[in-house]
Amino acid sequence: MHLILFIVFAGFCLAGAINLLLQSHPINSALSLIVVMTSLAVLYLLLGAEFLAAAQVIVYAGAIMVLFTFVVMLLNAGREDRTLGSRSARVVGFPAVVVILGVLATVILKAQGLGVVTLSDGITSTADLSTVLFRELLLPFEVTSVLILIAILGAVALARSGDGERTSK
Repeated sequence: MHLILFIVFAGFCLAGAINLLLQSHPINSALSLIVVMTSLAVLYLLLGAEFLAAAQVIVYAGAIMVLFTFVVMLLNAGREDRTLGSRSARVVGFPAVVVILGVLATVILKAQGLGVVTLSDGITSTADLSTVLFRELLLPFEVTSVLILIAILGAVALARSGDGERTSK
């Protein structure tokens, strides 16, 4: 069962990464990156790293991708062309979704012991995790937040100066 789920979500990850490179529109690329980040979170779950999976979804697929999308939309001052979507996405996408949902439904329905959870001795407590995060890793955590703030300010400055229209009072 783990092997099937690994193959399915590794395929999602690779397909999302390839689609990220092939897209011409930046918003579609950001959406493909969300697929990659979410697939990585599922792969972390399969490895037994639940905290990393939750952090992957919350931090990367959530906050960072919202920031990317905001910056892309802020910098893209041109008017968007309306399209009805790609024909190849309809031809390949809908049958692929049906097959993947069928595989996932089969795996879930045939799973043995679904809902049984056992605890082992090697579990790290939340107190130990917070001690590491807020004592040993506090400086990298704060430096990262300052870098993200600088990136946001730089994107706003680039978008504002790119208009070419300045009003002076």
